Amino acid sequence: MQNTHNREILRGLHAAMIDLVDEINRPARDDRLIEEAGIPLDRALFPLLARIWRYGPIGVVDLADRTGRDHTTISRQMAKLEELGLIERRSSATDKRVREATVNDKGRQMIAELNAARERLANRILASWNDAELDQLRVLLRRFADDLMR
Repeated sequence: MQNTHNREILRGLHAAMIDLVDEINRPARDDRLIEEAGIPLDRALFPLLARIWRYGPIGVVDLADRTGRDHTTISRQMAKLEELGLIERRSSATDKRVREATVNDKGRQMIAELNAARERLANRILASWNDAELDQLRVLLRRFADDLMR
């Protein structure tokens, strides 16, 4: 059985998602988060460090796919993160040709500072929301993300 939803609702949902993605992808957003965290990290490296922390151990090809960037660019940026002492790379346990990255202690400290800054910024943005509304949004976004990834 096919479930056909109201077109206007779907269009409104799509418009809201596009607005969210556009806003999240603004370089100024990352700059503001890095500034709030008070960390010395290049804006281009921030999304990679966050994804290596979330999905690691992770290889260049998978990280490039997740970020929508070319794998040669990701490889150079991962090398920079390694030079900065934020990640470690080693051969994959399942495929020795693949070098996978994980966030080390210094990188985890930086992630903790970023997460604390993100929470401070979120509390400002969401000041007029109550906990029930936030939890409902969390549940529905998680459900949507899970369905989208299937």
